[in-house]
Amino acid sequence: MWLLILFIAIPVIEIALFIQVGGWLGLFPTLGIVILTAVLGTYLVRTQGLATLSSLQNRFSELRDPTEPLAHGAMILFAGALLLTPGFFTDAVGFLLLTPAFRVAAFGWVKSRVKVASFTMGGQGQHQQTRDAADVFDADYTDVTPNDDSPWNSKNISKD
Repeated sequence: MWLLILFIAIPVIEIALFIQVGGWLGLFPTLGIVILTAVLGTYLVRTQGLATLSSLQNRFSELRDPTEPLAHGAMILFAGALLLTPGFFTDAVGFLLLTPAFRVAAFGWVKSRVKVASFTMGGQGQHQQTRDAADVFDADYTDVTPNDDSPWNSKNISKD
C-alpha cells in the first residue's frame, strides 16, 4: 500500500514543483537547474562510490564486517538513480543520501531495527583456525619457469 502511495505522490510532487519553479524562474533556467543537478550528482556519486568501494575492499582484506560500506554503497547507488531522474524533490532526496552524516544516521536507524541472528565470514563458520607446527612443511624446490632461451618458449617456436 505504501509503495502505491509513493508511486502516486512523487510524480504529483514533482509536477507541482516544476510548475512552481518554472513559473518563478522560467523554462530555460529551470531546465538548466535540472541538467546541472544531474551532472553534479553523477560526479558526486562517482567520487563517493569509489571511496565507498575502497572502504569495502579494506573491510574485506581486514576480515571485518562489511555491512556498513555495503549499506553506504546501496544508498549512494539509490542517490544516483534519484539524481538522474528529472525533478526537484528526487534531487533533494538524492543529495540528502549523498551526505555522509545522513547515511550514517540512516544506517544507524536501520541497524537498530534489524536483529542479526548470526554472522560468519570466509566460510569458516564459528570455528577458529589455528596454526601449529603440524601445518608447516619443510621442502626443497627447483624453479621450472622457462627462460627466454628455452626451445619450449612460445616466442621461439616457428610457425611454418
